[in-house]
Amino acid sequence: MEITEVRVSLRDEEKLKAYASIVFDNCFIVKDLRVIDGNDRLWVAMPNKKRRDGTRRDVCHPLNAETRSKIEEAVLAKYDELMRSGLYDSSPETGDAEDAHEEPEESEA
Repeated sequence: MEITEVRVSLRDEEKLKAYASIVFDNCFIVKDLRVIDGNDRLWVAMPNKKRRDGTRRDVCHPLNAETRSKIEEAVLAKYDELMRSGLYDSSPETGDAEDAHEEPEESEA
């Protein structure tokens, strides 16, 4: 599986530095990855959902360290490219800026 596209939308918050989306093989997109400023390095958090008990659970995630590493390298490379170029776009890449990164509604499943 190949990462064929990476989009990053920079943020100016203490810990949250950007939102990202990645496309695999030009046919599958994963949105709402987050670039987080950790204690000693930047890292990429997977999309997650808040549960009724207040905890969070990943919606999707890599099944092995190699895939996680590929995702993190691709997202952080794009983030670094945008930071070096001085580009700052606070609107999400999807075009629906009003609700692109709000907490999802909890369903009664």
